[in-house]
Amino acid sequence: MKTLLWGGLPYIAVVLLIAGTVWRFRYDRFGWTTRSSQVYESKLLNVASPMFHYGILFVLVGHLMGLFVPESWTDAIGLNEHTYHLMSLYGGTAAGVLAVLGILMLLYRRRTNTPVFKATTGNDKVMYVVLLAAIVMGMWAKLSNSSVSEGYDYRQTIAPWVRSLFTLQPDVDLMAGVPLTYQIHAVIGLLLLALIPFTRLIHMFSAPVQYLFRPYVVYRSRDPKQLGSRGDRRGWERTGS
Repeated sequence: MKTLLWGGLPYIAVVLLIAGTVWRFRYDRFGWTTRSSQVYESKLLNVASPMFHYGILFVLVGHLMGLFVPESWTDAIGLNEHTYHLMSLYGGTAAGVLAVLGILMLLYRRRTNTPVFKATTGNDKVMYVVLLAAIVMGMWAKLSNSSVSEGYDYRQTIAPWVRSLFTLQPDVDLMAGVPLTYQIHAVIGLLLLALIPFTRLIHMFSAPVQYLFRPYVVYRSRDPKQLGSRGDRRGWERTGS
């Protein structure tokens, strides 16, 4: 079971993620969307959606930093373990709460707005359950194994295990002594990873990042009142006039 969970399941999840994404791109390109329901209701969506997206973005950044930045690197820049622990505890909890509140508001919106509820698919329901479970379980694992003064140092066990997966030599023994709550969080996270291509979460691979670097769009009004009161002139005018 240990080998299956920590040596096999991660690769199964990655294979499903890659194969599912390729299949979705080839055969369901027009369905590669969030299927926006903003036309049915926008007031609550305009609050809940940014809360969820910013929260989940901070959660993702925290996971990437915790799993892929070794402790020796943070020590080298003067970030000691206690300071890192406080950042992870308070920052991670705040990001998780923000994401959970956003999800709960989105679920409330879907359940109470009839057109939005009718547009909800079975995949959407599964996705919401697994996503909410992953975030809540992660928060529970952190808070139940931490205090202000100290906490479980996952950078000595879980993080090296994750990095060992990329060398195709998974060190499954590193996960043997990990608290059960962290193990459950990891399994749910891998399940969520495998579900991404088959749910609306696929739209994360189409995020309009290029918008951050595109040139400004200049809008010019065609309203004669805003174009000035100068009348048409006959003949030639000097350049720049």
